[in-house]
Amino acid sequence: MWNFFKKVRNLNIDKEHKIDMTRIPRHIAIIMDGNGRWAKERNLPRSIGHKAGIETVREIVKECSKLNVKYLTLYVFSTENWKRPREEVSTLMNLLAQYLRSEFKELNSNNVIINHIGDISKLPGICQEELIDAYDRTKSNTGLTLNLAINYGGRDELIYAFRNIIKDIKSGVIEESDINQELISNYLYTRNMPDPDLIIRPSGEQRLSNFLLWQCAYSEFWYSDIKWPDFRKEDLHMAIYDYQNRDRRFGSV
Repeated sequence: MWNFFKKVRNLNIDKEHKIDMTRIPRHIAIIMDGNGRWAKERNLPRSIGHKAGIETVREIVKECSKLNVKYLTLYVFSTENWKRPREEVSTLMNLLAQYLRSEFKELNSNNVIINHIGDISKLPGICQEELIDAYDRTKSNTGLTLNLAINYGGRDELIYAFRNIIKDIKSGVIEESDINQELISNYLYTRNMPDPDLIIRPSGEQRLSNFLLWQCAYSEFWYSDIKWPDFRKEDLHMAIYDYQNRDRRFGSV
């Protein structure tokens, strides 16, 4: 019965939210929130919620590729997530490695670039190896760039950028007078990428949680009470539809 109602809901969403394929956002970023609460509502371990969230990742990555989105950034693990119980952190790291191994063939065959942003040096060795190998083997692809934000924090990213700017000033690579918004952007993890047009956060929370703080200056935000494991491609369509019906002025009249 529940599956029937989900199908009806999805059909209604599709009928009411027809997106314009000529105005798809170039860069969509998603804070994948609600896995733990989704599991708690069902009296299940949090690990089951994270595993269910992986299924949503598969669906949304496929749909973004189908819609010709150029960049999809997923907030996988923040610099603050290390505060979680050790068992949960271990589960998340294992799921990351498993996802990269199990999905690599399909992602590569669909022309997806598997990229990562954040300080991966603090991750378990196997996760570092899988991330580096996945990027090396897909960097020549020309389709969707899938950015996995892992051990990522917006403030840490700015510290990383400023340290490297200072280093290059001292070594004479750049001058202090060269510093402007474009230069700073070129020292971020997301250099050579457009800023996110649309940032999506499911689960009912309405905050950035230290995500893409510099890049989000003119992003459109879309919030939903739907928890990440229940987020479907129809919800993605709704977010894109709402985005397409907003007036983006970038500070002008």
